[in-house]
Amino acid sequence: MAELGKKYCVYCLAEVSPLRFRCTECQDIELCPECFSAGAEIGHHRRYHGYQLVDGGRFTLWGPEAEGGWTSREEQLLLDAIEQFGFGNWEDMAAHVGASRTPQEVMEHYVSMYIHGNLGKACIPDTIPNRVTDHTCPSGGPLSPSLTTPLPPLDISVAEQQQLGYMPLRDDYEIEYDQDAETLISGLSVNYDDDDVEIELKRAHVDMYVRKLKERQRRKNIARDYNLVPAFLGKDKKEKEKALKRKITKEEKELRLKLRPLYQFMSCKEFDDLFENMHKEKMLRAKIRELQRYRRNGITKMEESAEYEAARHKRERRKENKSLAGSKRGKEDGKDGEFAAIENLPGFELLSDREKVLCSSLNLSPARYVTVKTIIIKDHLQKRQGIPSKSRLPSYLDKVLKKRILTFLTESGWISRDAS
Repeated sequence: MAELGKKYCVYCLAEVSPLRFRCTECQDIELCPECFSAGAEIGHHRRYHGYQLVDGGRFTLWGPEAEGGWTSREEQLLLDAIEQFGFGNWEDMAAHVGASRTPQEVMEHYVSMYIHGNLGKACIPDTIPNRVTDHTCPSGGPLSPSLTTPLPPLDISVAEQQQLGYMPLRDDYEIEYDQDAETLISGLSVNYDDDDVEIELKRAHVDMYVRKLKERQRRKNIARDYNLVPAFLGKDKKEKEKALKRKITKEEKELRLKLRPLYQFMSCKEFDDLFENMHKEKMLRAKIRELQRYRRNGITKMEESAEYEAARHKRERRKENKSLAGSKRGKEDGKDGEFAAIENLPGFELLSDREKVLCSSLNLSPARYVTVKTIIIKDHLQKRQGIPSKSRLPSYLDKVLKKRILTFLTESGWISRDAS
C-alpha cells in the first residue's frame, strides 16, 4: 500500500510527488515524466488524451544540483516577470517572484541559465541570420554609421595642426565650410504661443542647418578619401613614390584622364583598385596569349617553354646579326646601288658624285648632261668675253631641267649667279 501523502506512477510505480502528469479524461491516472514522454498507455488511457501538469512545488527545472535551488513555480514566475517588466527591471521581477529572492539573485539566475546556459546557446545564435539592413539612407539618416561613428583624427604633427587650424579631438577646423551656418539656429526657441507658420519657419531653418552640416561633412570625407591634406602639406609625393609599385604607362594616364568624372562616385582607393585590377587583367590576357602560343607550337609543359624561349631568342639574335651585316653592306654599296640606273651608261665615269646624284634624280643620262653642261659653260664664257652668242640647248631639255642644272652649276661655282 502506498505511503500516505506520496504519489506514484500508475505505469512504473515510481514516486511522482514532486512532478506528475494527470489525465483529464481518465480517473486516477497519473504518470511520471519519463512514462509520459514515452507515451505510456494503461487501461482506457491513451497517449492522445488531455493532461494536466501537477507540481508539488519541490520540482527543480535544472535538477537538484543547480545553484540556488529554484523550483519550477519560481521559474514560471520569473518568466512571467521578464515578459511583464522587461529585461533589467530586477527589483520588480524579484518582488513578482517572491520575497525569498533578491534582485541580485534574480539577475544572476536569469543570465546564467537563460542567456549563457545551454538554453540560451540553443536559442540565441552567435550571428543573427537575415538581419534587416537599412539601405535607404546609408550616409544621411539620423542613425547612419557615417554620422554616429566618429572618424579617427588626422595623423599630422602639432605644427601642421597649428598651420591648418585643426583640432584633432573634435576633428574640426577653426574655420569650417560655411562658417556662419550656426546663425540659422542660434536664435531659435520654441514658444507655446507659436502659430503654424512660425513653427514651419523654424523647421525650415533647422532643415537648412542640417543640410549645411551634411555638406560640411561631405567635404571633409572628400579631403580624407583623396588625401588633400597631405597634398596641401606636400607629403603626398613621398607617399605616392613609396606606394607606387609599377610604372604607369602613357595609355593608362590618358585613360585616367578620360575617367576622371568617375571620381565623384568612387573613393580614391576604389579608383586606384580599379586601375590596378585592369592592369592585372591586361597581364593575365598577355599570359593567356603566351600560353596559347606555346600550345600552338606543341609545348604542353612549363619546363619545355624555357627551352623554347631560349631557342627563339637565339633565332632572333641571328636575324638581327644578319640584318646588321646587310645594313653595313648596304652602306658600303649604297652609292653604287643608288646609281644603278645610270652606272652602265656612257659618260658615267666622267661625273662627280654630286653630278651622279643630280643625273639620277633628274633621270638624265650622263652623256646628255655633259652636253648640256658644255653648252651652258661655253655660252657663259662667251658672254663674259663680250662675244655675242645664241644659246642652242637641246630640244629634250625643258624649263624645269634647265633651271635645276643652272642652279646646280651656280652652286658648284662653274658659272656666276649673274649669268644664271
